[in-house]
Amino acid sequence: MHINKKGLERLERDFDLESYRPISVIWHLRHAILARLRKGKDVLSDIDGREETKSDLIRAMLSGSYPYLVSEEGTGKTRLARSVARLLPPIPVIKGCPYHDDPKWERHLLCNRCREVKDPAKRFGIEFIPGEARFSRIQGNEYTNEAKLLGLKDIQVIANGASPSDPRAFIGTGILRANRGILMIDELPAIRTKVQVLLHPVLEEKKAVLEEYNWERFVDLLLIATGNPRGFSHVNDIPRPLLDRLELIFMDLPDEEIEKEIMLKERSLLDIDGYFKEEYVSETSWDLDIDYHLIERKVVAPWWIVEVLTRTVRYSRECPNLEKKPSIRGGNKAYEHTLSSVEMEGRNVARLWDAFSGLRLALRGRIGLLPDFIDFDNPERTIKRTEQVIEDMLRDVLSEVAIEIFREVQFQKDRFVKEIATVCRKGVEDILPADLDGSTELKKIISWMIRSWQSKLPHDYCSQREKDIFDQKEEIDESIKREYIRSAIDFIAAGGVIRGLVNEESLSGSVFVPKRVAL
Repeated sequence: MHINKKGLERLERDFDLESYRPISVIWHLRHAILARLRKGKDVLSDIDGREETKSDLIRAMLSGSYPYLVSEEGTGKTRLARSVARLLPPIPVIKGCPYHDDPKWERHLLCNRCREVKDPAKRFGIEFIPGEARFSRIQGNEYTNEAKLLGLKDIQVIANGASPSDPRAFIGTGILRANRGILMIDELPAIRTKVQVLLHPVLEEKKAVLEEYNWERFVDLLLIATGNPRGFSHVNDIPRPLLDRLELIFMDLPDEEIEKEIMLKERSLLDIDGYFKEEYVSETSWDLDIDYHLIERKVVAPWWIVEVLTRTVRYSRECPNLEKKPSIRGGNKAYEHTLSSVEMEGRNVARLWDAFSGLRLALRGRIGLLPDFIDFDNPERTIKRTEQVIEDMLRDVLSEVAIEIFREVQFQKDRFVKEIATVCRKGVEDILPADLDGSTELKKIISWMIRSWQSKLPHDYCSQREKDIFDQKEEIDESIKREYIRSAIDFIAAGGVIRGLVNEESLSGSVFVPKRVAL
C-alpha cells in the first residue's frame, strides 16, 4: 500500500501504542485481499492478464501458503511479487531496527539490539515503514550462500574486542531484513541445495536458525520463490521437504493483446524522468484498524466436498501415471485452497469447482508425472498434463461418491433425471428452495446428503458455525442455507452425469463436470 511522507508523519503523530495490536504479515494480506474482493476490486491490478496465475496466487495467500512462481524469463515474476508487497499497510517499528521489530513484541522475539534495553520503543522511538518498503529480494545463483540468506560477521565489532561467536557480532541479511514483509527469492533452484535447507525452519517454524551462534531468531514473513520445477531446466534440486512447503504456480506470458495493453500502460505510468506517477498507483491514507470479523475464515465445505478432496489426494498416491506422490500436507492445502476459492467468489459454501481449483493448486507441485509424460522442452504443457491427471482423478472420485449416495437413497431414476434437468435449467446459482417443490426424488437425495454430515465428518473438529450450517439451523441466514442446498444439487448433478444417469447438455452448462482425459 503506497502512502506518502505526510501520511506516514500523520500515522506517527496519531499512533496509540496502548491500543495497538501486532498482526502477522499473513493476516495483513488476508485483510487487504478480502477487503478488495468485497469491494469488487482487482487484487493485483498492476498485473494484466494471467488471471489463472493471479487467482492461484491469491488463493495461496488467503491460505497462508508460500507461492513458488514457475515461468520463463521476462514474464513479470518480480513485478507480481512487488505487487503483493503493495497490498501491505504501513506498520510501526522500533526506530532504527534493521529487522523491523514490532514495538509490542515480547522480549524473546526482538533482535539483540532491541532486547538489550528494558523499553526499546521508549528508548529508540517508533517509526512507520510503508507497505512497498516491506519487500526484500534475494537473487539466487551459485554464489548465494549462508551469508546472503542469513548474515555474516561484523569485522569492525570483532576488531573492537567482541568474540566472533557473540550474536552482537552478527549482521543479519536477506531473511532477517525481510522480517514483517515479503521475501522474494528469485531462481530458488540456482541456490545450492545445502543452502536451500536453511529455509526449512523459516517456513515451518518462523525461525532463522544460526547454528554457529547457538541462536534462533523469530521471523514473520511471506516467502515468494521463483524458478523452475523438478523435471524442467534447473541447476540444483529443491529438497523435497522444502518443495512440499511451497505452492507451485505457473506464470506464462500474456497474450498478444494484453501485452500491447501492458506496453501502453507502462508508458503512461512514467513521467519524463522515469519515476512512477503517484496519482496512478497510490492511495493517500491507510486506516490501521483491522476488521478482524472480515479476515476470520467463515466459509464452509460440506461433507461431500471434503470427501472428494481427501479421496482425490489418496488416489494420487495410487495413480500409476505418477512418479511423485503427495504428503499429508497436500490434502491439508487442498482443503485450505478450496475455502480460499469460495472466499474469492464472495460465497459461503464450497462447490465442486472450488474443490477442483483447490486440488489443482495443492497437487500440481506435489505430484510428478512419469518421465514418459513429461515434456522437458515445454514446462507449461507438462503442468497442463498434471492438471489433467488431477481432473481425471477427481472425476473417478466423484463417480465413486455419487454411486454411494445413490445406493443409500431409494428413488425413481426417471423422475430424478427429469427433476434435476428442470431445476438446473435456469443455472445452479439461481436455484431457490421453491424450485424444488414437486421434485420429490431430488428432494430425497438432497435431504439425505444434508442430514448425513455427522456420519461423514469428525463432529469434534467442526466449528459451531459449521454445525449450524450443516444442520440448517433457523438462526443461519437464508442465503447461506440456499448456498448449501445449491452445493448439494451441483454435486449430485455432476455425479449423475458421470454415472450415466443425466445428460450433461440438459444442465445448460450450469454444472462443472470433471472431464475424462487420456494422456
